[in-house]
Amino acid sequence: MSRVTDLRFLTGHDSGTIVLAAEWIAPNSRNYGRGIHPDTVGFRMDVHPVDATERAATRAVLRTNALPQLHEWITQALAADKTWQLTPHQQYWRLTDGRLTHRDEA
Repeated sequence: MSRVTDLRFLTGHDSGTIVLAAEWIAPNSRNYGRGIHPDTVGFRMDVHPVDATERAATRAVLRTNALPQLHEWITQALAADKTWQLTPHQQYWRLTDGRLTHRDEA
């Protein structure tokens, strides 16, 4: 959690099939004026809203599948080479008809 710079529980309308999003914020000079502010580098996570009738089932799928996958992705990211770490990455978990999918969308 020390590398998580932002954790948001989004509200409002649901985000379609997206239930969880994670992003690696790479050290990039455009993040903070002309220099790189260290507080901007790290992981940002968004928990997306879901319909009230789907919350319990979605919560179970997130706990069972998505959170272990998120942990693995973060662990791999922290051990990745500089080329990977210098590039922004986004990972989305989508739940469609009870089936969870995810992929890196760098």
